[in-house]
Amino acid sequence: MSAGDALIYKLVPRVAWQEAERLGRFTGSPADVADGYIHLSTASQVAGTAAKHFAGMADLLLLTVSTADVAPWLRWEPSRGGALFPHVYGHLPLSAVRAVTPVPLDGAGRHVFPDLLA
Repeated sequence: MSAGDALIYKLVPRVAWQEAERLGRFTGSPADVADGYIHLSTASQVAGTAAKHFAGMADLLLLTVSTADVAPWLRWEPSRGGALFPHVYGHLPLSAVRAVTPVPLDGAGRHVFPDLLA
């Protein structure tokens, strides 16, 4: 990655990702479609996003996206508490997804994220 490149993240249910693979692109969740853009999070935001919007949801995947791969469609906009969140206007090309990682639940039903998000 270059200096102007960073990683951002999208949480998706496994079934939604399987549909994206079938279509060849991710067009967004129902909330994304309703809002007109695909909601993503930074590493420091993704656990809060999971707790707020995906609490207790099993079979969740974490998509790792390079900002350079979505730069033409990426906007940083205020959301929760005024923090800037990455939003992609349009679909998310599968080629922009660098990794797909399962996000399991612990014994208390909380999502367990990879070390890179710690």
